[in-house]
Amino acid sequence: MEGGTQLDTRVETLRDIHPTAVIDPSAEIGVDVRIGPYTIIGPNVVIGDGTEIGSNVLVERNTIIGMGCRIHHGAVLGSDPQDLKYAGEPSDLVIGDRTVIREYATLNRGTAARGRTEVGSDCLVMAYVHIAHDCVIGDHVVLANAVNMGGHVVIEDWASVGGVTAIHQFVRIGCHAFVGGASRVQKDVPPYMRAAGNPIELAGLNTVGLQRRGMPEAVRRELKRAYRLFFNSTLNVSQALERARAELHPYPEIQRLLTFVEESERGIIL
Repeated sequence: MEGGTQLDTRVETLRDIHPTAVIDPSAEIGVDVRIGPYTIIGPNVVIGDGTEIGSNVLVERNTIIGMGCRIHHGAVLGSDPQDLKYAGEPSDLVIGDRTVIREYATLNRGTAARGRTEVGSDCLVMAYVHIAHDCVIGDHVVLANAVNMGGHVVIEDWASVGGVTAIHQFVRIGCHAFVGGASRVQKDVPPYMRAAGNPIELAGLNTVGLQRRGMPEAVRRELKRAYRLFFNSTLNVSQALERARAELHPYPEIQRLLTFVEESERGIIL
């Protein structure tokens, strides 16, 4: 029995659901799913094939979890937004495939502002991380222990954030960026850069990360030139953008950096 409904015998043999788990009848559970003791799966939850959910996990409601994910003990997913403007409107939490969420992480649903909170595929969300309402986390993102973010934060693909870092609402952290631990991120962190501190400051190009991911040397060289124009010269941002467009090779990575800087609403860290 599951939520008072008799399961198909064949499908039941492809699941491992502890008898103390409580599962709402509206939840959709894939095959090869494991659900641990005292876990609660609420209404309108979808759990993809091959996902493992540990003990004492709460998946409150309106949450889609992809295939092959690992949700560890005590995590809370799909809980109400911590936003005084939230008035109970329907909203979702969506998690991609093969993402790992460690102990006691908390992931809130969205609000009427965008309707959902999103976490991509192949991410590692370590213990005590808080992902707030309406945040968008890309693929291959690593959030170390006790990273805490306000609402509407965007963290792009392959970015890494060190432990005990606080991220202000509406901040963006660009792709392949690295933020050191115990930082206070109050402005946007450009793609491909390293940053750390309180207040946070840039610390150069994320050279090691880019090398590990196979970025060609010619592209890394142009990104270094861009860094010097924006962050190691007397030019203001508008002047640096003009010079960069005129002088740098238009690799896609360069274009992405320039677009990120140009579209920044909170301003970029220096």
